[in-house]
Amino acid sequence: MNRRHMLWLMALAPISARGQNSNPTGPQPELPKERLVITTRDGLRHGFMVEMATTPDQQTVGLMFRPSVPPDGGMLFDWGTPRDSQMWMRNTIASLDMVFINADGTIRSIAERTVPQSLAVIDSRGPVRATLELAAGTTARLNIRVGDKVQQRLFGNAS
Repeated sequence: MNRRHMLWLMALAPISARGQNSNPTGPQPELPKERLVITTRDGLRHGFMVEMATTPDQQTVGLMFRPSVPPDGGMLFDWGTPRDSQMWMRNTIASLDMVFINADGTIRSIAERTVPQSLAVIDSRGPVRATLELAAGTTARLNIRVGDKVQQRLFGNAS
């Protein structure tokens, strides 16, 4: 391969990688926020203002590199249509609770107090419309359990 051809290929590399955040080195800017309410089986309503991760790049970075998550905050990953959700904690330094939510807004499964920096897969155990990340311990503190209801515009049940 001649030198000119190599230089041309090297020049193209950044263009093909543009827009892909496969190896982020810092936190992403705060994303737009929306209200979300979780109603527990005992009728208590818990409100949150969550960042909306709607694009693949936003979802790839998620809450990586952030030192903490506010007690009434979090991030909602909108998958668009129901699908298996497989998350991990690479570059995530704050422990999280992950709430996997069905298309109708019911909570399908919860992974509590995930391990920071872990590469272990955290699976939704079936197709979900969205995944909600909250500060670790939130689900236990508020008695949020599988079967509870999440109200948010994504699920067509915002109140």
